[in-house]
Amino acid sequence: METTLKEFKVTLADKDKSFQVRQGESVLAAALRQGVMLPYSCKNGTCGSCKGLLQSGEVHYPFHPPLALERNDFAEGYALLCQAEPVEDLVLDVREIEAVRDIQVRMLPVRVVEKTLLSNNVARLRLRLPASQRLQFLAGQYVDMLLAGGKRRAFSIASCPSLENEIELHIRHVEGGDFTGHVFTDLQERDILRFEGPLGNFFVRNDAPDRPMIMMGGGTGFAPLKSMIESLLDHGDRREIHLYWGARNAEELYLDELPQRWSREHSHIHYRRALSESAGPSDESAFRGLVHEAVIADHPDLADFDVYMSGPPAMIESAKKVFSEHGLPEDRLFYDSFEFGLDVPVRVLAKPH
Repeated sequence: METTLKEFKVTLADKDKSFQVRQGESVLAAALRQGVMLPYSCKNGTCGSCKGLLQSGEVHYPFHPPLALERNDFAEGYALLCQAEPVEDLVLDVREIEAVRDIQVRMLPVRVVEKTLLSNNVARLRLRLPASQRLQFLAGQYVDMLLAGGKRRAFSIASCPSLENEIELHIRHVEGGDFTGHVFTDLQERDILRFEGPLGNFFVRNDAPDRPMIMMGGGTGFAPLKSMIESLLDHGDRREIHLYWGARNAEELYLDELPQRWSREHSHIHYRRALSESAGPSDESAFRGLVHEAVIADHPDLADFDVYMSGPPAMIESAKKVFSEHGLPEDRLFYDSFEFGLDVPVRVLAKPH
């Protein structure tokens, strides 16, 4: 005898909108399935982008409590929607991201038209779509590369959305990564890959077009920031941009000349490097220390900025705490948190670059 699964109603508190969640389904998965675009990034409970406040109702976490929720978050009624499953109807206070609601997520084949080593452990891939296809995306979003056995690896799009027939990815080689190992050793130009996308809610907000922006990247977290800045330039947006790129040493800033050129050619773009390890004489202009420390050194009061940051969880978590202490409102902080993990059949790890 078939068992009918329960469904629970989730109502968005500040909108006349609701959607149904199937038993055993996360709130976020149900929302995205029905075209309700809630904020998210990693989908594995580590980044906190999808946090929402439960005004009524109860959820549970079928596997383990999510890492991104602290004890006081639970006490105050917050839930992490990528992991939370309802046990009754919910009323939820969470912002809806309306800018991505009409962008179609698709599975597409792409041909490798360029593979270039940008450093000893970062490769640039240019991937071309079929002639009849175009990819609409927002600068800052990512794609899931589809691998054998149902595995996926996620990478931010580094190219400008106006280039609709190609996407650019920055792939960092990591020991033990099946896909990154394949890219560096076996992948050839003209090979065919498949991806699903675009995905994610990391993109430039336009509600305050005169407010200056700080963009902060760690390592290959530069990729989505590159897409954002190129898109802003493409649209003639003259908002002040303060770009910070952090790495251990100058060799890891694999496209350093590009942001240097932006700052030379555009007076509203300012660029500073941050190196956490000892630097040589040629790197004297770089900040010595962590990249979020460079931001605070230049801007001790963040109250009047929007901040966009992309990089590993340790960088994101440190910056979130420090930036809040220096006056940054929580609703003006946008981030893309990723971490490397071995390829797994189900995407339970945050996305690497």
